[in-house]
Amino acid sequence: MVLGCNNFEVIDLGVMVPAQTILDRAREEKVDLIGLSGLITPSLEEMSHVAKEMKRQGFSIPLLIGGATTSRAHTALKIDPHYDAPVVWVKDASRAVGVAQSLLSKDLRGPFMATIEADYAEVRRRHASRGDAKPLLPLERARAKRFMPDWSHYAPPQPRVPGVTVFEDVPLTTLRDFIDWTPFFQTWELAGRFPAILDDPVVGAQARELWRDAQAMLERLLKEHWLGVRAVAGLWPAAQEGDDIAVFDPAQPKHRLATLHTLRQQVDKPDARPNLALADFIAPAGHQDWVGAFAVNAGLGLEPRVARFEAANDDYAAILLKALADRFAEAAAEWLHREVRMRLWGYAPDEALDNEALIREDYRGIRPAPGYPACPEHSEKRTIFDLLGAEAAIGLSLTENFAMHPASSVSGLYFSHPDSQYFVVGRLSREQVADYARRKGVPLAQAERWLATNLDYDPD
Repeated sequence: MVLGCNNFEVIDLGVMVPAQTILDRAREEKVDLIGLSGLITPSLEEMSHVAKEMKRQGFSIPLLIGGATTSRAHTALKIDPHYDAPVVWVKDASRAVGVAQSLLSKDLRGPFMATIEADYAEVRRRHASRGDAKPLLPLERARAKRFMPDWSHYAPPQPRVPGVTVFEDVPLTTLRDFIDWTPFFQTWELAGRFPAILDDPVVGAQARELWRDAQAMLERLLKEHWLGVRAVAGLWPAAQEGDDIAVFDPAQPKHRLATLHTLRQQVDKPDARPNLALADFIAPAGHQDWVGAFAVNAGLGLEPRVARFEAANDDYAAILLKALADRFAEAAAEWLHREVRMRLWGYAPDEALDNEALIREDYRGIRPAPGYPACPEHSEKRTIFDLLGAEAAIGLSLTENFAMHPASSVSGLYFSHPDSQYFVVGRLSREQVADYARRKGVPLAQAERWLATNLDYDPD
């Protein structure tokens, strides 16, 4: 939209387009630039593949890299070396016009790319001299430093409603009260916390205008029921098995339903600080415990409505609606977690937290999602979806690379241990990645692609 409003003709091929389709269309249309956007980490490996293919097939046009999972460092280290023509990381949409204009200008391109290449060279220099970074522990040493509470004195809460519970139509009016508006403004590159951002001396005027537009659309959305929201949650007996979590049938506790695979921090830390894995928050065999999972779909009815706006050339309204749908997805995840704590699992029946307290995560337990720092590998969504029956229950599906469709969706796990916490897995050694591949039953190369941004080594 930003480029289109600045007199660039943009050919949008959509999502999950094969590399060869991109390159064939680029030749057919005689384009000046190719842009790739990555929402989830598997996209990063695909971007490197596209760059290699562009070089192999003799392309010389610039390649633009952007999206939520991308970074300057990853572009400099993993994409730029594979292509001889300009590769430019675009931090956010607001910078796309300046980047494109510089690359297409005979006078500006040289100085612009000299600055970019110097920047990338510095990134590579720092990466090469990373000997100052904290070393990684051998895997067994990291495991020896796991979080180890006194399980003999732990009484895990027993769910009131074990198994899978489906919520067919979650009222939008209920979810409205659970919306965290701060990320909404971040979607539009407006930094600041809500509601203070509305009075910000720098972006306040823009924020207020956006807020008015959002509230007007929200009222129409609620009145005309533009979106449908469905949700599913599940609670099962579970046991820690090393860095894995065994999941069992509530009706037949000895019948294993699935295994959840988790990753462990390996950075060497002071002895008082454990090297965490999510499995640490589940009691080992011999101590009954439970684990939960959830999925919410706030994209029901979204695509036809967005298509109408786009057909009317109202890209602003289309993006605004998608941003609101994303807020409803996160609100549904917040609402569902509260339902689980207070009613389904029921370990906090008297919880009385307002929305600000929920945003601060003042409650007991966590809901980590695959693709986020505590569980950075997306393929675990497949296990979660199978346990929940998410496709049939709420109309949610997974792509080949484990992106959720519709996009306005959230899925993850529930842990109830009072000491459970969010953390960053961080850098991983080849030893742990190989161990993870073995546990999941996939080739090492596949695990390395899934965990590309966490590798502490060059898989090539």
